[in-house]
Amino acid sequence: MAPLIPVVLSGGAGTRLWPVSREALPKPFIKLPGGESLLLKTARRAAACARGAEVLTITNREYYFLTRDEYELLDKAGAQFDFLLEPTGRNTAPAIGAAARHVSRRHGAGALVLVLPADHLIGDDAAFQNAVQKAAQAAEDGYLVTFGVPPTRPETGFGYIEAGEPLGDDVRIVKRFVEKPDAAAAARYIAAGSYSWNSGMFCFTAGAMIDAMRRHAPEVLRAVEAALAATDYDKKPVVLAKAEFEKAPDISIDYAVMEKAEKRAVVRAAFPWSDIGSWSALAELTPPDAAGNRVNGNAVLVDAARCFIQSDDRVVAAVGVEDLLVVDTSDALLVAKRERAQEVKKVVERLKLSSHDSVRHHRTIYRPWGSFTVLEEGPRFKIKRIVVKPGASLSLQMHHHRSEHWVVISGMAKVVNAERELMVRPDESTYIRAGAVHRLTNPGNIDCVIIEVQTGDYVGEDDIVRLEDKYGR
Repeated sequence: MAPLIPVVLSGGAGTRLWPVSREALPKPFIKLPGGESLLLKTARRAAACARGAEVLTITNREYYFLTRDEYELLDKAGAQFDFLLEPTGRNTAPAIGAAARHVSRRHGAGALVLVLPADHLIGDDAAFQNAVQKAAQAAEDGYLVTFGVPPTRPETGFGYIEAGEPLGDDVRIVKRFVEKPDAAAAARYIAAGSYSWNSGMFCFTAGAMIDAMRRHAPEVLRAVEAALAATDYDKKPVVLAKAEFEKAPDISIDYAVMEKAEKRAVVRAAFPWSDIGSWSALAELTPPDAAGNRVNGNAVLVDAARCFIQSDDRVVAAVGVEDLLVVDTSDALLVAKRERAQEVKKVVERLKLSSHDSVRHHRTIYRPWGSFTVLEEGPRFKIKRIVVKPGASLSLQMHHHRSEHWVVISGMAKVVNAERELMVRPDESTYIRAGAVHRLTNPGNIDCVIIEVQTGDYVGEDDIVRLEDKYGR
């Protein structure tokens, strides 16, 4: 039996889920009702599928530490999680091409590759595993296999797959791929009964995908092979060579290969599936009250109906309103009609035009060593709450334009401050003048929490000179 290597594709900004999804903390990391992220759920499914005890994750290098931290929450069921990091995003075709070449190099051209986007929600693991087994059988016969979701409505936000002759139980030849249709065309597809939604999940042998790329997307394959040849595999985590990978066309696997390939099959995805593509889809995960309202967090509703409200901290009060989306975070508030949930991406487009920071970051920003939250900021000052994980440390650094005052709230801080090295305990502090080389390390086994007060002519995040960093930044 050929090894089956699940490949988790993780990335994408998820602009329709702003203000929770941001560029620095995108959709796969969103916590669902119940507390788990989409990425964690996907990784668990991947580990259960692995025949070869290996799961490969392809993501941007900026998301490596966030992804690693999520995986630490996982019972990996004996699977080993490896990484292949992209220096820049180039869409799904280069990522999948790199995965196919990487798996072929390690396990041979006959190894099976199961591609799983990290932002899908699947409701029946047993049915999913059954569909994977059917897909693997077709893939071993040389087919490039996709998973088609039986449509439940005339959806215009998905591509469709038209199925042809049967190959086996729940497996059919792909007749054609169809772009996202208008409402009338989508209704015709539903009535025809031979169409399914294109889920974006795939299964194939590494060799079959490489051969298909050689015929239909040679420029993608050349760039991927050059990047892999120039990649330093001895350095962990493995990062694809930037100069070579940047030359890969920015193109999806559907356009590059699947719409052109000769041997294509579709497996019926007989399980609940969602790509959580909008707030309307996310709202469906929360049970409604008698008036059809769905609430995550703190809300008071008076004479309100069919609203979705999510609030991280503050109480949201809604009076006499209907069919609204209200999503409140610490630094941004979204209010929209539920029927226009897909248009949230237009907000992000406008914010990008003004380079607004809420496109990229939340008020709490995650780093390899922990996180920091900006509590208040004004002319010549900034106040942060900083959390440093056990055994972690900030880089050895200095600032040209600001001084810092650190007050330890809990845990223990080992501090380098210019020529001194000292231990700072709760209720103690240290002052770091501008220009002084400094570092904070948490030597304990609980989080070290400090309040940092910055003062100076400039308190931007880019006023930092890293002299040494264990995380390779």
